[in-house]
Amino acid sequence: MRYQFVVIGGGIVGLSAAMHLLERFPGRTLLVLEKESELASHQTGHNSGVVHAGVYYAPGSLKAQFCRAGAEATRAFCAEHGVAFERCGKLLVATDALELQRLQGLLERCSQNGVEAHALDAAQLREREPHIVGMGGAWVPSSAIVDYRAVARAMAAVIRSRGGEIQLGHRVEAIEEDAECVNIGTVRQSFESEGVIVCAGLMADRLAALSGLASDFRIIPFRGEYYRLPAHLNALVRHLIYPIPNPELPFLGVHLTRTIDGGIVAGPNAVLSLAREGYRKGAIDLSDVLELLRFRGFYRLTRAHFRTALAEQWSSWSRAAYAKLCRKYCPQLRAADLLPHPSGVRAQVVMRDGTLMHDFLIRRTARTLHVCNAPSPAATAAIPIGRYIAAQVGA
Repeated sequence: MRYQFVVIGGGIVGLSAAMHLLERFPGRTLLVLEKESELASHQTGHNSGVVHAGVYYAPGSLKAQFCRAGAEATRAFCAEHGVAFERCGKLLVATDALELQRLQGLLERCSQNGVEAHALDAAQLREREPHIVGMGGAWVPSSAIVDYRAVARAMAAVIRSRGGEIQLGHRVEAIEEDAECVNIGTVRQSFESEGVIVCAGLMADRLAALSGLASDFRIIPFRGEYYRLPAHLNALVRHLIYPIPNPELPFLGVHLTRTIDGGIVAGPNAVLSLAREGYRKGAIDLSDVLELLRFRGFYRLTRAHFRTALAEQWSSWSRAAYAKLCRKYCPQLRAADLLPHPSGVRAQVVMRDGTLMHDFLIRRTARTLHVCNAPSPAATAAIPIGRYIAAQVGA
């Protein structure tokens, strides 16, 4: 079967790309291929549901450009399609002198990125959130919450309304490109396309390798473990509560997130996963482990961040250690307040030299475009990423 566009990956980035391709090229034939039995099964459906404002990202980076635009675009899309969306705002909380220093850097970055943020002293912080303590903080009013699975379902409906097709249960195993088209082989059948867009998340490097685009990096999966607070604590905070992150790492630390269904979730940490789709503690995929051990960048990354890795692993083993991270800014919480909640796995590109890729990474051949690195805030930024992809394909 031949199409003018095939999008591989039914997460929110792939669906956005498909939606914008059909908007830019009405009447073209388009197919979305997803290996699972439902859309948004991995990173899109296993995150905290935060619509980020753009606080953390280097000025001029794709993350900085797309995150701020994506927050507003997501709000507008949800309003148009009846998806619940709440702008509850975020508090960044500094609990020691080093974090206060880092907070000033984040406030400067907000200014550079055009993100509204207001500095708070300890009293102002306590006034906004009586159960939160810190030496100082910042209020970011534009941060919000949403159910990204619901956003993905709405995007799928738009795709179908514009004539696009979505086929589930098609795991792509081959991508062969020539001057005329791209042949895509799945476990069930083959397809031909004039152009292919790959948004494969946790498998992005493997599919990029099929097009010769992954010689210098690999995806290393990090499991993010969450806990849900009991219902009697649903009014504990009014905002999203975030610690001050280590600027050398792309992870934001264990935070308290209000959810669109009225609950509160604590998390995530960032634990090396021994399975790319290992949502359960102790999950191991031997082929994933062997691939990890063959990658030189893994050893360099481990040497550079060994102590951090141990601390994250300890928070996974010990619920008390996890609760202690929360008590830095919310002394009321105890280990008994942390109830089971589904985990997520973050697909993080690591280069051969062991450095973490902090920005989105997009590579292409003559007829394929691969989104190789799209961790957080990719869900927030999905609409402008999709628009960008459609423009690149049409260039």
